[in-house]
Amino acid sequence: MTVRVLIVDDSATMRSLISATLRQDPEIEVLGFANDPLEAREAIKQLNPDVITLDVEMPKMNGLEFLEKIMRLRPMPVVMVSTLTQAGADATLAAMELGAVDCVGKPSAGHTAAEAFQDLAAKVKAAARARVRPFSGPITRAAENRAYKAEDIIVGIGSSTGGVEALMTILSAFPATCPPTVITQHMPATFTKSFAERLNRVCAATVAEAWDGARLAPGHIYLAPGGERHLEVAGTGQLSCRLREDGPVSGHRPSVDVLFNSLARLNRPTLGVILTGMGRDGASGLLAMRQAGARTLGQDESSCVVYGMPRAAFELGAVEKQAPLSRMSAAILGLCAASEPQRSA
Repeated sequence: MTVRVLIVDDSATMRSLISATLRQDPEIEVLGFANDPLEAREAIKQLNPDVITLDVEMPKMNGLEFLEKIMRLRPMPVVMVSTLTQAGADATLAAMELGAVDCVGKPSAGHTAAEAFQDLAAKVKAAARARVRPFSGPITRAAENRAYKAEDIIVGIGSSTGGVEALMTILSAFPATCPPTVITQHMPATFTKSFAERLNRVCAATVAEAWDGARLAPGHIYLAPGGERHLEVAGTGQLSCRLREDGPVSGHRPSVDVLFNSLARLNRPTLGVILTGMGRDGASGLLAMRQAGARTLGQDESSCVVYGMPRAAFELGAVEKQAPLSRMSAAILGLCAASEPQRSA
């Protein structure tokens, strides 16, 4: 099927670069362009695109205001195109919370358009297949007094397209005493620090971008830095984060497979969770975890924005149990409680 795209950006140069990139893919048709949200509104009515690429900063109405109107009046797949700045990252994350499917960064100093937009066509095609802001029911809040010892188990989570909303939903329901949790979310390098800060504001636990040597501790959540290094967990007694500068694995850096494989090597109770996202990253690593005795969870198809990574893991036999997003927090902490070692009195 051909994916029909409307490009919304106030820069003629950027419209041209985005169009040239997308037109290289025979499965994508660029329907037209809009300079601002007012033009875009009319173009949507006339052209009925499958996907919109949307700039964050535009005249007459900014991208966030326009996106909110789209999602309220005519929900449709949107891929945000943002500057790789702190302000751009904050705005893009807000857009993804509003329902944007994915994001790409604009070319910046030292990076060509080909490098910046290398995943743009794939993200646009994934967006066309995405469930736009699926209603997953009320969040089941986790009880603060669950009978697990947070230091006994490590939780690893992998996510990609749709992961911003999923992680916000899951982690905001974690108690302040949650097990040490490590996360790899596919995201541009400049965005993960902002995302960790946003998560930290809504979570009872402490959330931070992981750094090399960070010691894992109960009540703390560590997010892999985007784009440049892989996140692993290593150690025998005291476990800590390790950041590696190796090349991409499973097409990504950081890679969920790298994180999960490091957890599979630990002689400790672990729980692996694979969430919404396109592709297969994390499937083989989650299988390694399960084969090593870990508990494993996968997000179910109905609540995924893109049922790619969880499907690959499920079909590989890596997923012990599937759960909808609305019940994932309770499922995670329930398995943590069930995995608590028995102690003598």
